[in-house]
Amino acid sequence: MFLKLFRKSRPGPERSRNDPADYITTYRTTGDLAVLGELYEQYMDLVYAVCFNYLRDEDEAKDAVMNLFEQLVTDLRKHDVQQFGPWLHSVARNYCLMQLRKKQAHPKATLVNGNGADLDDEPVMRLPADDEDRAELEEDLTLMETCLQTLPSEQQTCLRLFYLERKTYTEVADLTGYDLKQVKSYLQNGRRKLKICMSK
Repeated sequence: MFLKLFRKSRPGPERSRNDPADYITTYRTTGDLAVLGELYEQYMDLVYAVCFNYLRDEDEAKDAVMNLFEQLVTDLRKHDVQQFGPWLHSVARNYCLMQLRKKQAHPKATLVNGNGADLDDEPVMRLPADDEDRAELEEDLTLMETCLQTLPSEQQTCLRLFYLERKTYTEVADLTGYDLKQVKSYLQNGRRKLKICMSK
């Protein structure tokens, strides 16, 4: 993939995977696509998961990942991004919804029990099936995104990874640095707060 070529061609020490702000500052200053490619590579699996979750087609999701990188080339010069991960998730989500509007199609459900079967509560929400009204679906998605942003960052991150990106407990722990007990606690508390927010 061409993003890996960017990374290989770039001299100098590798930046910290935990400091996207450093990449963004350098890219905005230099315009070096290798820097942007190196940052984006760290999030490509997550972006692909989001896109596939909405588009339900491997090729379309792969195309979306590449198109979103091209969009970042200009977007990161126009917007002051403070939290790159959540911002990128929103950008990917909006891109996919736009593609779905063009196709008059519908995304599938996101927040479901799935691999979270040991969580006691019912799912926070089940998005409408294909024969449901798209406007109502998008309203639900927007509400979910708005409520997610009201949660503490730890809960928000774990919910996004576990439910939206369909990562396992272990994968969430590896990606965040939290131990498994913390991950389960953040998921349970965040899920409860999200459900309350969305029921208002």
